[in-house]
Amino acid sequence: MLEFKNVFKSFHNEEETIDVLKNISFRMETGEFVAIIGPSGSGKSTLLGVAAGLDKPDSGVVSLDGIDLTKQNESKLADIRADQIGFIFQNFQLLPGLNAIENVGIPLYLKSSLSEKEILAKAESILESVAMSHRATHFPKQLSGGEEQRIAIARSFVNDPKIIFADEPTANLDYKNSQTILDLLLYRNKKQGTTLVVVTHDPDVAKLADRVLEMKDGEIISDSKNKKSASTAKKSSQSKSSSQKTSTKPKQTSQGKKKVSR
Repeated sequence: MLEFKNVFKSFHNEEETIDVLKNISFRMETGEFVAIIGPSGSGKSTLLGVAAGLDKPDSGVVSLDGIDLTKQNESKLADIRADQIGFIFQNFQLLPGLNAIENVGIPLYLKSSLSEKEILAKAESILESVAMSHRATHFPKQLSGGEEQRIAIARSFVNDPKIIFADEPTANLDYKNSQTILDLLLYRNKKQGTTLVVVTHDPDVAKLADRVLEMKDGEIISDSKNKKSASTAKKSSQSKSSSQKTSTKPKQTSQGKKKVSR
C-alpha cells in the first residue's frame, strides 16, 4: 500500500548540506498501524511529509497504491491527498480566519462535485463524531489545545482517507485528551480499516501499533512488530464503539494525568 525504496532527502543552506533521510526502504500494508519513533532530529517528520506527498525526496521511490508520488506534479498530488490521504499536523495548522466547521471542510472544497451545503453537512457530521459539534462556529483562538487537536483530526477524517499520517497527535495534551484522540484513531484503523502512520515520542502510543519503525540520524535502525498490539487495540476500539452508543465523551481512567499545555 505504501512503499519507500532507497529514499534520500537533504536540506541545503549556504553553509552546509544536511542529510535528513538516508536510503530509507520499507513497506506498509493496507490497514496497518505503524508507529515511527526516535529522537528529535532523526528525520521522522520529514519521512511523514515525504510519504504524504507534501515534500519530494532527492532520489528514490515513494509509492502509494502503486502510484509513484515522486513522479507526480503538484496538481496530481493535491488530487491524491484530497481523495486518499488525511494528515494531522503537530501544530494543528488550523486557519485562524475560519471557524471549526470551515476548517474541517477544507479538504472537501478540493472536490468540485460537492456543493457548499454538502460540504458543511459532512463537516458537521465529522465534528459530531469527535464530540466537537458544539464548537462548530468557534475560531481556533477560542479553542483549547485539545479542542484544536480534535478539529485537526476531524479535518483528517472528512474525506474518508485510505491512510492517515499523524505527527505527534498526543503531544502536549493531558491524559484525558490523549486517550480521546487515540480512541478516535484506533477506531478508524481497526473498525474501518484505515492505514495509520503515527510519529510519536510516547511509548504508550507506540505500544498500540502493529509495527514500530525506529529512526536515528536519518536511518531506520529497527523495524519490529508488537505482539500485544492487536489485542490492546481491539479492546480500545471496542471501548470506543461501546462509548459511542452511550456517550460522546471518553471514559475517565484511573491513570495519572500528564501536564496540560495549551
